Amino acid sequence: KGMALPQRIPFPPEEICMDWQKRQRPGAGLFNLGNTCYINVILQCLTYTPPLANYLLSHEHSQSCQQQGFCMMCTMEAHVRKVLCSSASAILPGAVLRDLKFIGEEFEYGRQENAYEFLRCTLSAMHRACLSGRGNVSPQETTIIYQIFGGFMKYRVTCLSCLAVVDSYKAFLDVSLDIKVRASSLITVLEDCVTPKQLDQKEGFRCSKCKKKAAASKKVTVHHAPRVLTLCLERADQQTGTKISKFVEYPEYLDLRPYMSDTAGEPLLCSLYAIVVHSGDTCLEGHFLCYTKASNGLWYKMDDEFVDNCDIHTVLRQQAYLLFYAR
Repeated sequence: KGMALPQRIPFPPEEICMDWQKRQRPGAGLFNLGNTCYINVILQCLTYTPPLANYLLSHEHSQSCQQQGFCMMCTMEAHVRKVLCSSASAILPGAVLRDLKFIGEEFEYGRQENAYEFLRCTLSAMHRACLSGRGNVSPQETTIIYQIFGGFMKYRVTCLSCLAVVDSYKAFLDVSLDIKVRASSLITVLEDCVTPKQLDQKEGFRCSKCKKKAAASKKVTVHHAPRVLTLCLERADQQTGTKISKFVEYPEYLDLRPYMSDTAGEPLLCSLYAIVVHSGDTCLEGHFLCYTKASNGLWYKMDDEFVDNCDIHTVLRQQAYLLFYAR
């Protein structure tokens, strides 16, 4: 049987404000100390995630934090305040670089790493920091990180012999999308994701109702949409190892309703607020930069220490690697 849907434990509404509480020009750029661009782009995208920045700027976590030694939430609190309040044009993310091994054991200072993996490890480290000292609690949906970035996927498997249905659910903080096939646009990719796929007997499906090893279909939908949707357009070909450099069109505003388990509800509109771009011939080398929407509502290109104005048309023409949408 499928995993039951975990119960959501909501934060008080005032703790998650989706709009900026203070509007200002963008903050400082981030110095690159040699192959640290993958760190810089993720730090900038998280800094300009409104509900996360609002929470971190409130100091709510650090005022009650009792964690000894490294705490990723306290580190991010200090970093976001330093970036947004600094009068300097660029700063050094020293605390993050110093504690890199605590964020992810695989990261080695001075070596080019993957921005997507750094994002996943950073969110996990922040989630663990929120759980520290809280005793026996469900790991899902109990922290500000899951309240902002977390959602649930629904997996429906239908036996094609007796039509029995089994549903299961899985929590996620981000969604990775295969763009190798039929990927002219993000909409096309998402439509393909929610299209039922047939499983055959070789994949080992055995129906719990008719007890047969039968063919089945599997459909994946978003059962609960996150407040902030993070999408990774997979640009590494898993078979050849080469980079997929095709342009995939993506919208400024995205309606998630067609990809939900319940497609009959009202639109679930999301607005693009940050993207990460990788330049280079292979995924193992090259350079990362990002485009973010600051609290003043304007877009900026952030390339390490350089922060420059740009417009939405420039943003939408990029060969995006990571996309950040906020509801």
